[in-house]
Amino acid sequence: MQDAVGPVLRMCDELDLVIQSIVDDNPEQKIEVIDSGAYVRVQAPRFMRVTLASLQRNLGDSFEMRQLGAMLSAFAGRIATSTEEITWTLGPSDVPALGKDGAA
Repeated sequence: MQDAVGPVLRMCDELDLVIQSIVDDNPEQKIEVIDSGAYVRVQAPRFMRVTLASLQRNLGDSFEMRQLGAMLSAFAGRIATSTEEITWTLGPSDVPALGKDGAA
């Protein structure tokens, strides 16, 4: 995939639910999952996001964004983190404009 961005995640019990959260948060993106045995690369062209809301919906209300950080072994692109979401981009111009509801 050209201009790919996204996380490289360590294998763990929650991996499939984290990937589902990423897919949920990027409905317009082509998400590619590459299983390399000890880790999984999740990538999309130019922009990807995952929100705390989708992680909690899939993993439970007690899930905290810092737990995702512990699963992250590497990433491609530029990363921006907050308590509510993580985004990966090639650069600032790749961040989509948010609508009134905060959705991309």
